[in-house]
Amino acid sequence: MNVNRRVLTLDEFTLQQLRHIPNATGELSGLLRDIGLAAKRVNVEVNKAGLVDILGDAGSVNVQGEDVKKLDIFANDQFTGVLHHGISCAGIGSEELDEFVAFDDTVSCQSKYVCLFDPLDGSGNIDVNVSIGTIFGVYRRVTERGEVASKEDFLQKGTQQVAAGYIIYGSSTMLVYATRRGVNGFTLDPSIGEFTLSHPDIKCPPSGKIYSVNHGNFFQYEEGVRNYINICQNKTKATGGPYTQRYIGSMVADVHRNLIKGGIFMYPGTIDKPKGKLRLMYECNPFAFIVEVAGGKATNGKQRILDIQPTELHQRTPMFIGSKDMMHELESCTGDK
Repeated sequence: MNVNRRVLTLDEFTLQQLRHIPNATGELSGLLRDIGLAAKRVNVEVNKAGLVDILGDAGSVNVQGEDVKKLDIFANDQFTGVLHHGISCAGIGSEELDEFVAFDDTVSCQSKYVCLFDPLDGSGNIDVNVSIGTIFGVYRRVTERGEVASKEDFLQKGTQQVAAGYIIYGSSTMLVYATRRGVNGFTLDPSIGEFTLSHPDIKCPPSGKIYSVNHGNFFQYEEGVRNYINICQNKTKATGGPYTQRYIGSMVADVHRNLIKGGIFMYPGTIDKPKGKLRLMYECNPFAFIVEVAGGKATNGKQRILDIQPTELHQRTPMFIGSKDMMHELESCTGDK
């Protein structure tokens, strides 16, 4: 079999990056490889979910008040277990868990990173075979190495992330991650069981033709957001349109598409839920970091997402994210500067 050595695996790529970073210890690379391993395990179960008893509700409700799916539990266990058994993570926070989990063994206490993740975003789509994904953000701990991680390690602004990424389980499985050096995408090659570099140096187009929003809540949104949606619907060729509405209901899938093709994703607050539904730490901060590194923008309608100081592990926030020009157009309607 001929092997194309121009194609780098995730492991090869992360190790190659170490050569350009003075005093790098390799811990972050190890943590990303651990995440890649957990993603492969989840991918196997996602692909055969229709053939085994892993679909459907698990009969419990998570801290968000949402029904927990069986595959949610499996994904949470995989990412928690892999990160705990590795040597690069001092603790985790998960959307599925009430509190953060600090790893108190000697090796983990010496680790300098903590990881927060949504183990299976869009899980409401599991039973109908729509793309779902995993989202993660990595922070350098603020407590002393050697100590057990504490809550302050997990309640950091998004600007403090050293890496963030997502895995999308779709027609192909992709892992996309960002550091301040750039955004890169890796597609899982099932023939060798490795993530291989397929989308190097991803840049978010400055504009696009796609807007993603739940139109069912239109009259629950504030006036500025409604005005922008009306502009999107009435775009003509003369004004840069027409725009196309695409809304999957899986944030990973929606934002991934807009990151590659250009577009804007909106999950505003509503009259009933003014703080919105999305979790700041598990969904918004990681995606804001990724999209900003790629050249896009992310706000809560009032301020930059990454500048929000979290006060709760499961804090919610409205979210507007996407191509820079489309975000500026939105801000002209909402008054956000």
